[in-house]
Amino acid sequence: MNQHWQQWVAGNQGRISHDGYVEFADGIAQVAAVRQGDVLALLDKLRLIRVEGEDAQAFLQSQLSSDIRELSNSQAQYSSYSTAKGRMLASFLICQQQGGYLLLLAADIAEAVAKRLSMFVMRSKVKVALLAADQMTIAGVRGNKAEQKVKDHFAAGAVLPMSVLHAEQELAIALPGGGFVVLLGEDAPLQAVLLQEPFHAVDANSWAIRDIDAGIAWVTLATQEQFVPQMANMEVIGAVSFKKGCYPGQEIVARTQYLGKLKRRLFKVRIRQFTSAGSKLFSPELPEQAIGMVAAVCAVDNDRYEALVVVQSACWEKGIYLEPEYLSGLECLALPYSTQDE
Repeated sequence: MNQHWQQWVAGNQGRISHDGYVEFADGIAQVAAVRQGDVLALLDKLRLIRVEGEDAQAFLQSQLSSDIRELSNSQAQYSSYSTAKGRMLASFLICQQQGGYLLLLAADIAEAVAKRLSMFVMRSKVKVALLAADQMTIAGVRGNKAEQKVKDHFAAGAVLPMSVLHAEQELAIALPGGGFVVLLGEDAPLQAVLLQEPFHAVDANSWAIRDIDAGIAWVTLATQEQFVPQMANMEVIGAVSFKKGCYPGQEIVARTQYLGKLKRRLFKVRIRQFTSAGSKLFSPELPEQAIGMVAAVCAVDNDRYEALVVVQSACWEKGIYLEPEYLSGLECLALPYSTQDE
């Protein structure tokens, strides 16, 4: 975190939590602001991997689930990286920058994923580097006034989801469901613009409700190797191409798509008890076994949480619960998109 953001955190009475991330007081108020107000969020639970070099496009095309050839300077895309068995090791938001590619992913897996990608460079003319947290700040901006500041800064008019706005030391990605992720160098002019505004300060934990509302689950350390991409609705958000060539897990991903109805899917839910990502879920439909897992969760009130879960779709009729004793039931909520098997 550079000194400008350190001052912003201190000025908003923020603190560093036991796990090393920024926290602001009153998470419930933060969540309400993300949904209804103008906010500036420090997204320190995300990191950036930069991939560059003459063979960068071909390398990423051979490793990731999306069609990297469809990326342009003005368009971002979601993608995923899997094991040979088709289980996701990471999910990304990817954009181009200065002749290379920036891969945005969960901070707690970033170092290991960068190292794994580097192992497969072989003799290709490719460099894979995990950017230090203070090299480029990752922030979230949401709300009519806040988003207009970003558009005005780039002299942009109407901006469609997944559009990328560029300048020399900064860029902004318009997100599905509203808001921007902005990537800011230490002396980026947009950084100064945003930090001087009286927007509601938000931490990464509370910003998570934006992605939950959008039905987008980041792969984290707690959920690595748990889901085939379609289980997390990755093909729905454009993260999987079924027309590109081979990549790790491609055969499993294709077989899942074309052979029968997918048993597990990502759902948005309401929960009355605390839980965390990676927690197993249960149902009387299939007793004595886990039927799914929590992918992401955010507190929205003192005794209410909203989450994304991957569960067996057939279990909803008899209920899905946090415990094998079936005490705390999940209430299914609407996602902003439809899946092909609905």
